[in-house]
Amino acid sequence: MNKTIEKQCVQDQQFATFYVSDVLLGIAIDRVREINRLSEITHVPHAPGHVLGVVNLRGEVVPLLDLGILLGLPNTQVSADSKNMIVQSGGQLLGLVVDRVSDILAVSQEEMSVPPANVNSVDGRMIHGIHTLTDDVVILLDIDQALANSQ
Repeated sequence: MNKTIEKQCVQDQQFATFYVSDVLLGIAIDRVREINRLSEITHVPHAPGHVLGVVNLRGEVVPLLDLGILLGLPNTQVSADSKNMIVQSGGQLLGLVVDRVSDILAVSQEEMSVPPANVNSVDGRMIHGIHTLTDDVVILLDIDQALANSQ
């Protein structure tokens, strides 16, 4: 492997990208354990609004969260295209309902922009950075900050 290419691969961060509503988001790939079809959701009485319920992941009970609500976006509309993205955060597994999965994206530090000043509020802490594609913008989430109030 060419040393220049090898050096670039080491510096790039990989993100799993997906949509919630029409917003393209990314989470560091090392935080994503797996992506599944939505299985049967068991609703939990008196759970907070962002908790859709729990799912059985091969014998392990995993809370299923509506990422749209946590991010201040419209509620995720569960459909046949919806996926359950299992992520590791705060020492536990959590399921995030996303509208659809997009791609794996490699982004170098130089390609990542800081959020604009008007986005960098208290909720802006959950944004790791912004990456511009040819036809879209990817909001790169700090998943621990985004889920900090959900656990």
